[in-house]
Amino acid sequence: AVNDDIADMVAHLPTLDAAIATAAPEWPIDKIARIDLAILRLASYELAVQKKEPPKVVIDEAIELAKAYGNDSSPKFVNGVLGTILKGVTE
Repeated sequence: AVNDDIADMVAHLPTLDAAIATAAPEWPIDKIARIDLAILRLASYELAVQKKEPPKVVIDEAIELAKAYGNDSSPKFVNGVLGTILKGVTE
């Protein structure tokens, strides 16, 4: 099932990247730190496609990943981008 989820996420990458680019217009996809981008892609997929977990849980987990693996500004950046994406998903 994990491989199916990964394949599904990869299939959605253009849409996920478009959502991330729209939510963070001052940061082109190729300028976002790789770990931040990976976290954003995973969380965006969970928010917009899977919709299995409550959005607050997805965002909180993404922020924790950003704290653990990103730089000092990663948690705030991830939180802001995901908050914007969530607004787009729920509107």
